[in-house]
Amino acid sequence: MFTKVADFAAEWEQESAITVKLLEALTDEALNQRVAEGHWTLGEIAWHLVQSINYMSSMGLSFPAPQAEQPTSAAAIAAEYRTISREMLHAVMTQWDDASLLEVKEIAGGQWRNGDSLRLTITHQAHHRGQMTVLMRQAGMKEIPSIFG
Repeated sequence: MFTKVADFAAEWEQESAITVKLLEALTDEALNQRVAEGHWTLGEIAWHLVQSINYMSSMGLSFPAPQAEQPTSAAAIAAEYRTISREMLHAVMTQWDDASLLEVKEIAGGQWRNGDSLRLTITHQAHHRGQMTVLMRQAGMKEIPSIFG
C-alpha cells in the first residue's frame, strides 16, 4: 500500500513508461492475436490497460475518461494510454494528499484504502504486460521491448 503520494508518483512514472514502451511496439497486425479462441486479443488486453486506469475515478478522483470505443490502430491505443496515464497521475497529485491514501472506499463489496487501490493499479498493469509479451511473440513480432530484464 502506498502511504505517500510522492512514492506512488515515482513508481507510476516508471511503470507507466514500461507500459508505454510495450504499447508503442505493438503493430496493427498483431492486435488480433489471441492465445486461444474465447480469450482476449492482444488489442483487447492493450485497450483494457487504458480503460482500467479509469477505475481510479470510482475512488473519488476526477479526470477525463478514455474514449469509449477501442481504437483499431496500435498507435491510437498507445496515445490514449499516454493521455489517461498522465491525467490519472495529475489527479492523484493534485486531488489527494498523503492522508487521502489512508481513506477507505467501498469497491465491489470490499473495503479498500486509496493507497491499496493505487498499488493494485500498478500490479494490474504488470500482470497484463506479461500477457501481452506472450501474445506479441505468438504474433511473430521481432521487436519486443524488455520489461524487467
